[in-house]
Amino acid sequence: MHNAPAPGRPHLTRRRLLAGGAATVVAGGAALAGIEAEALPGKAWLYHHLGLDGADGVLPDLTPSPVAYDTFDSRARGRRVGWALARPELTTTTSSALPLVVALHGRGQDHRSAFRADRMGLDRYLADAVAHGVPPFAIASVDGAETYWHDRADGDHAETMVVEELIPLIAEHGVDTSRIAFVGWSMGGFGGLHLASALGPDRVAAVAALSPALWPRYDDTAPHAYDDAADFDRVRVWGRQRLLDGIDVRVDCGKGDPFYANTRDYVAGFDHAPAGGFELGDHDSGYWRRMVPGVLRFIGGALSP
Repeated sequence: MHNAPAPGRPHLTRRRLLAGGAATVVAGGAALAGIEAEALPGKAWLYHHLGLDGADGVLPDLTPSPVAYDTFDSRARGRRVGWALARPELTTTTSSALPLVVALHGRGQDHRSAFRADRMGLDRYLADAVAHGVPPFAIASVDGAETYWHDRADGDHAETMVVEELIPLIAEHGVDTSRIAFVGWSMGGFGGLHLASALGPDRVAAVAALSPALWPRYDDTAPHAYDDAADFDRVRVWGRQRLLDGIDVRVDCGKGDPFYANTRDYVAGFDHAPAGGFELGDHDSGYWRRMVPGVLRFIGGALSP
């Protein structure tokens, strides 16, 4: 599923790309050359149909961490929103509250996407990570609609909701919110980078962005991702990488992803390269699940005292 559409992607048919016989070899070779040169539109479609996405991540076969689902009335968003909280079952008691990771979903998803087996399955990966020695933490998710996780001119203030409503609410459930981490994918990948930049290293220990929806210019953005050019400039993360100094940063993106080139250029703008990297993968849950085990190890290490 593509949570943040790439503008201008053409409709390409398999018949037009792969004509059969010797022409198939020629067309395939030419397509690959175009892909690697980043000159050919429809890159994600081609990677998928040429078998270059890589394997989907497989959910761990174990009992998932318990997840509690609830709702609250958000004044910041002007509506009732759903939220969820996963905490691993621990074999030994701990005298301190678990630290918090806020999971920010992609476009067209909701708070349940973080834990759905056909989406991210973070409750299962969390249980597996802790079983393999990753320091435990809690994961909370919340509905952000298609706000791109920042306050909008229409009064839908998802950024304020996360900071001033969700995090205090999670603290009331016995979770340590003094210094948190973010993980997000697609729209949520941008959201994590934006919120971590806004809150700074005193509040944020780590941020992990999977296939973040990044554009260097407002004219390139997806419809309704920003109110206008001024809104885009106000919350952009491009060119503001230094705001993440003091925060552990990880960025992952598949090479078949429509955001690959932008993400690669964004990563190159750091003084010190973030963790993560680029490998086979598309803009979908299969790729993101493949990255999740490494992401959770990264976050657990950053949150560990």
